[in-house]
Amino acid sequence: MMKSILLGTAALLALSLLPSPARAAGGLIPMEDFFRNPERSGFQISPDGTRISYRASWERRMNIFVQNVGEETATRITSATERDILAYFWAGNDRILYLQDSGGDENYHLYAVDALGSEARDLTPFKEVRVSIVDRLEEIEDEVLIGMNRRDPRLFDVYRLNIASGKLTLIEENPGDIEGWMTDHEGKLRVAIRTDGVNRSLLYRDREDYPFRTLLTTDFRESVSPLFFTFDNKKLYVASNLGRNTSAIFVFNPEKAENEELIFEHPEVDVYALFRSKKRKVITGTGYTTDRFRYHFFDEERAELQKELESRLPGYVVTVTSMNKEEDRALLHAGSDRTQGTYYFYDMKTKDFRKLADLTPWLPEEKLAPMKPVQYTARDGLTIHGYLTLPAGSDGRNLPVVINPHGGPWARDTWGYDSETQFLANRGLAVLQMNFRGSTGYGRAFWEAGFKQWGRAMQDDITDGVQWLIDQEIADPERIGIYGGSYGGYAVLAGLAFTPEIYACGVDYVGVSNIFTLLETIPPYWELGRQMLYEQIGHPEKDRDLLKSVSPVFHADRIRAPLFVAQGANDPRVKKAESDQIVEALRARGVDVEYMVKDNEGHGFLNEENRFDFYRAMERFLARHLGSMAE
Repeated sequence: MMKSILLGTAALLALSLLPSPARAAGGLIPMEDFFRNPERSGFQISPDGTRISYRASWERRMNIFVQNVGEETATRITSATERDILAYFWAGNDRILYLQDSGGDENYHLYAVDALGSEARDLTPFKEVRVSIVDRLEEIEDEVLIGMNRRDPRLFDVYRLNIASGKLTLIEENPGDIEGWMTDHEGKLRVAIRTDGVNRSLLYRDREDYPFRTLLTTDFRESVSPLFFTFDNKKLYVASNLGRNTSAIFVFNPEKAENEELIFEHPEVDVYALFRSKKRKVITGTGYTTDRFRYHFFDEERAELQKELESRLPGYVVTVTSMNKEEDRALLHAGSDRTQGTYYFYDMKTKDFRKLADLTPWLPEEKLAPMKPVQYTARDGLTIHGYLTLPAGSDGRNLPVVINPHGGPWARDTWGYDSETQFLANRGLAVLQMNFRGSTGYGRAFWEAGFKQWGRAMQDDITDGVQWLIDQEIADPERIGIYGGSYGGYAVLAGLAFTPEIYACGVDYVGVSNIFTLLETIPPYWELGRQMLYEQIGHPEKDRDLLKSVSPVFHADRIRAPLFVAQGANDPRVKKAESDQIVEALRARGVDVEYMVKDNEGHGFLNEENRFDFYRAMERFLARHLGSMAE
């Protein structure tokens, strides 16, 4: 744990500038408490319901532990010391599989480990090869279907992997244009998605030994995305925006090649999720995100379970995260905007309900800040939704502010606990997160409004959010900073270059500075989507003038605010050269730019000590330039 440190004169002056209400609201929480590994997380229950697994820190890395239901002691079954284990699942009752990369290169290998604790085996020990899970084959204990780009780094073939022996059997070779695969309820490979980069085709076959046939071809702007088969394996449940603005849930008939029964739609937002009971073979409900995630249940039994759980945990968002095969034992998570949450175990037969673990018991929920859904109007009349977090105890006026655009950019921010937001608010900073045009979830028209608008209308939406804060007298116009990662990092550089009068400083985390070099260096397994990227961002030859006009590195002479840049050396998405270019351009002009590179990280910092270094440096940087508090 880092002790309090004495700061230089500039930082001490920054402390005196902070509004007194924010300073008095319970005091500073140590930076490490926001970003240290959770005490325990990622709980899952074994198929037979007798064991519980979770991740916890060992040697500063998140490893997998297993304990029997009803017992307090647990056995650590992995010994990862270089990287956290982020993704894992039960393969039968006695074995766990997990994915792990090396140094952030995103070339994930698949490992197997015995639930009682044995040495982990690398099932895919191939260099520069990435593995994905096609089907866990829950009914076949010793097998799993994986996708792997071993034959061609651009393409994923499908293999049947025998977990016990390690034997790989090729099921389907990618002909060169398949971007996704799906199985039926028996684990048979029967659906594929083909793309030429702009058009997408839904491929289908009645049996695994039949050839695929094309059912439907659409422009990538319209989609029929298969979720899973109906329980008789004859039709598909899909999320589709075919002929409509928002995506909705349908039954798709392969014989007619058309959407059939409408299962659920929402008039304002996209719906992608569909829940099911595998045991009872019924669809149970769906979910969608407006200001926050909402459930809609079709199944009375599942609706009653949710009602009971929420009555036990009032005031929290309750999510069932894992069930055993009999669906009579469940693990659930209860969280909110001010807590990372708590896991619980519930036996639906015996009504045994017990707490398993708080993820971050050291963070006092009552001292953290609420996240408020907000909206404002962009300069062209478009409504922009977002979230505003004010420092706890603040009067909400004339505050230093951090503008925090999300990454993607084809993603969206949602309501809920966010470590960065709470950390910044605890330092006396207001935080505005906005879903600018191009964000997903608000329908096709809103998404398409962001096409070829990097640094233009998308950036205007961010700028208009700043103006809204000033008009509301929330922001001190002289103390506005901008921070973001990935596309959000691009938005930081664009904001400093194209609206230099607005921002007092910026923090760019693995962000893009030059769209030309970004497109030149995409990972090989993104190659099938290259033409779509050209449609969404711009073509490096046909749209050369456009891309040059919105690439911050070519406008570095306009940046005058102090900048802090952080980058992982092994980032496969936004190469280190993106950060190098902007740092070199600014330093050549004598601009104050701080640069942090971590040699064992990729697209974001995973290792705990690297997170600490980054947020400690960011804290001091913001204290100097915005007048926030620092430890």
